[in-house]
Amino acid sequence: MQLGNFSVSLNVKNLAASRSFYEKLGFRNVGGQQERRYLIMQNGTTTIGLFEGMIPSNFLTFNPGWDHTCATVPGFTDIRDLQREMQARGLALTTTADPASNGPASLMLADPDGNVILLDQHVPRPTP
Repeated sequence: MQLGNFSVSLNVKNLAASRSFYEKLGFRNVGGQQERRYLIMQNGTTTIGLFEGMIPSNFLTFNPGWDHTCATVPGFTDIRDLQREMQARGLALTTTADPASNGPASLMLADPDGNVILLDQHVPRPTP
């Protein structure tokens, strides 16, 4: 199962302080908007999202169709196909993508320890 680009989404208390901390670790801002209370930061191919007051907890994020530079990956597995496969494997999804849709979509599930996993596809369904 190809889930796409991986990042960790962090619920932070102070975006400016978190940005400064991660910059000292070698991360650089590659997206997001400080005035909208979120930043996307990278160190090499490692990506983290910093979200001030926007998400209830930290979670794992996968982006089907994207590589670490947010470039579309040709021939990726669409989120609706991943959803069908996950459900066929008996995974319980907490939110689902509309199977009839073609555009960007997301779904969520939790691992046995309650860690939230978000699959967030920003690109349309690939054409065959």
